[in-house]
Amino acid sequence: MTLSFAQRHIGPREKDIKEMLSALKVNSMEELVKQTVPENILLKKDLEMDAPMTENQYLARLKEMVGKNKNFRSLIGQGYYGTGVLPVIIRNIFENPCWYTSYTPYQAEISQGRLEALLIFQTVISSLTGFPLSNCSMLDDAQAAGEAMRMMYNVRSRNAVKAGKNVIFVDRNIFPQVMSVLKTRAAGLGFIIQTGDYKTYQIDPMCFGAIIQYPAADGEIRDYSEFCKNMHDNDALVAAYCDILALALLKEPAAWGADVAVGSTQRLGLPMGFGGPVAGYMATKDEYKRFIPGRIIGVSVDRLGNKAVRLALQTREQHIKREKATSNVCTATALNATMAGMFAVYHGPEGIASIAGNAAKFAHRVAHHLKESGYKLAEENFFDTIEIQGVDGRKLDIAALRKKAEEAGFNFYYTPDGYIRISFDELSCKDEAHKILPIFGIAPGQGCCHHVNLFMQRESPILTEAVFNSYHSETAMMRFIKMLERKDISLAHSMIPLGSCTMKLNAAVEMMPLSWSELTNVHPLAPKDSG
Repeated sequence: MTLSFAQRHIGPREKDIKEMLSALKVNSMEELVKQTVPENILLKKDLEMDAPMTENQYLARLKEMVGKNKNFRSLIGQGYYGTGVLPVIIRNIFENPCWYTSYTPYQAEISQGRLEALLIFQTVISSLTGFPLSNCSMLDDAQAAGEAMRMMYNVRSRNAVKAGKNVIFVDRNIFPQVMSVLKTRAAGLGFIIQTGDYKTYQIDPMCFGAIIQYPAADGEIRDYSEFCKNMHDNDALVAAYCDILALALLKEPAAWGADVAVGSTQRLGLPMGFGGPVAGYMATKDEYKRFIPGRIIGVSVDRLGNKAVRLALQTREQHIKREKATSNVCTATALNATMAGMFAVYHGPEGIASIAGNAAKFAHRVAHHLKESGYKLAEENFFDTIEIQGVDGRKLDIAALRKKAEEAGFNFYYTPDGYIRISFDELSCKDEAHKILPIFGIAPGQGCCHHVNLFMQRESPILTEAVFNSYHSETAMMRFIKMLERKDISLAHSMIPLGSCTMKLNAAVEMMPLSWSELTNVHPLAPKDSG
């Protein structure tokens, strides 16, 4: 290589530096820095840095480092699950600069491909949640829950506003990271969080809303319809944190009384990636469209009368007026949302339901053998997560079971109460189930529970639109993605106006490791010494 990485990537090169300094009428870069950087923060000596590497040396070194991650199968759950990440999407979207260098689609005329892809994402979310309105993604699931809390506060009735209602109830059976973000956001907004069991909660007169999880953190499928009715009778709303994959089989939140649904789309073909990034989602009733944060993609017509897609609604964010913003944080994860939407396009309604059914089938199969062998499970009604609480009337020997699990190459979730949770997913299979059972001293038996009758089973169809029933071969999918790509302008085509908070200036060598399985398959709650 004749030039260093810094010179070859975005420059500036020596010739560019001389021209720039001449135009600015300064003699050196050092002089320019002294003129522009305040004296009180200007470093007086060079940073101590390691010797530079070539791109090949960097990739080899990084590969060596990440290779130390143990390739464990993480069935930890807690919002992150194994997925069958589709190579056709990885190669044609995630690793494609036409998709990852494009900016927020403010200019519809040069963003038709991205806007259509995000409209697909919205359609997936609306179909699975049952709500007519979805935005085109959130930063992540916990942030989406925080925004739902704020939204419910903002849409309070006139009487609730007059009464100064500022209490939010959060069911305790919720993922800890979601609870943590809710507490942080509530503190800044002046809300009071009350926690407890939704079944026994005595509604506070100052309560404006509630947040519940479906299925709950311990895996239980619950019927919240009576709870929602009671909240509504007391002039309060309900937000449901929902497992998006479970909604392919379970009754949608809009059907049992929720007012808003939030969660993560990581299960729709996005890698765990040690905790992110993922695409969160938010869906709600049409009457709340002016209060939902982020952007909503809509269908319109162009000046010639042809069908076109545009930003139909963009509620106030931090880039407009901070003091009047609906949200003061970035409210979208567009690249991941595009990938999740395309995962649904590729698999279609039958494929998505089959993936959800696979997770449920093996959860129930393993649960059956555990119960037959004297183990106590927390719940009778569950989707894909089982919580093991004891055996033959005794507490679990967590240390011994954890040792056996890790020797077999598994990471489970160990609760503070001394229980074990195992979450099954798209990748679960018969061989895996037969490796899990011996950990608990059970000899794998013959197949059972092939058909699972879930509590709160869904009755309405999903993903009925033509786009989800047309592109089920890799070739068809590749052509569909390329067709959308041709409707767009990115850094691969020309310079992009607006903004810099994108991946458009990242070098290819910096992007490549994002696809490595040594990084994408690591669960955020995996032990430090294993992936």
